[in-house]
Amino acid sequence: MKYAFNIGILSETTLRLVESVHEKKQRLDSFRPIPDAILRSINETLNVEWTYNSNHIEGNTLTLQETRMLLEDGITVGGKSLNEHLEIVNHKEAISYIESLVSPNYKLKERDILDVNELVLNKIEKDFAGRFRTAGVRIGGANFIPPNALKVPDLITELIDWEHSTTLDILQKVSLFHHRFVWIHPFFDGNGRTVRLLMNLLLMKEGFPPAIILGVDRKRYYQALNQANAGNFDKLLFLIAQAADRSLTIYLNSLEDTTGDFDAISTIVKEPDVPYGQEYVSLLARQGKIEAYKEGRVWYTSKKSIANYLKKKGKPH
Repeated sequence: MKYAFNIGILSETTLRLVESVHEKKQRLDSFRPIPDAILRSINETLNVEWTYNSNHIEGNTLTLQETRMLLEDGITVGGKSLNEHLEIVNHKEAISYIESLVSPNYKLKERDILDVNELVLNKIEKDFAGRFRTAGVRIGGANFIPPNALKVPDLITELIDWEHSTTLDILQKVSLFHHRFVWIHPFFDGNGRTVRLLMNLLLMKEGFPPAIILGVDRKRYYQALNQANAGNFDKLLFLIAQAADRSLTIYLNSLEDTTGDFDAISTIVKEPDVPYGQEYVSLLARQGKIEAYKEGRVWYTSKKSIANYLKKKGKPH
């Protein structure tokens, strides 16, 4: 039986967030072509965060600052393993490769999937890098067993064919692609980093900035994947849409003056003209009802974002 590729029933909260992401994407498109200086500055910052968070999800212990020092200044960190340093360097090279592929007419190919995994594992596991697994594997903490290794090439071909032909919304598409790739688990190692790179290749092809799943959301991420194994994709789509929303907000905050100065929600709610407490504003941020983005465990928004929300609700401010 072929995989259904069915997103299923989605919550109103997730649908609302997806709609908000597309609205922000339209606003970003209105600024194109984006000035090179702004684009370069934002991309450099996001790529460091992307490398740090994707490796952190897989257990790499370098901090964001240590990751930045290694990538920007070539400074190694005492007490950290060689492999951890190589994982950071490898991921940066994989991002560069992904960026070289991005174009509106790009079509995903098996060779590109293999090349991305080879870059992720380069200098670490050369025997496995860029090669589909040839034996069974088990994933700790997962509620499924990946398929027989002999089925991997055909399953990847099926996934690529579906990606080429589906007319699903891009956020729904990359969520289903993400889940199916993880379920196939085509490589002995590096599957998570590889699929997050490929997911962003598909998003960037459509003009989105990279969606960075944060390391602090690791538990939510694995729970969402486990729920998707049971046919419930709501949490996974929400997490990916939230990541896309955060990156779009960072871009828009540099390009337009509609949201004002961002600050931590705990600081914003202390302003006398903000009528909500921290818990409620944090809920609005998580649900995508206000302009906000997440750094580590801290949510950031602005007074203007809350004022815009109040205006939409028809409340005086």
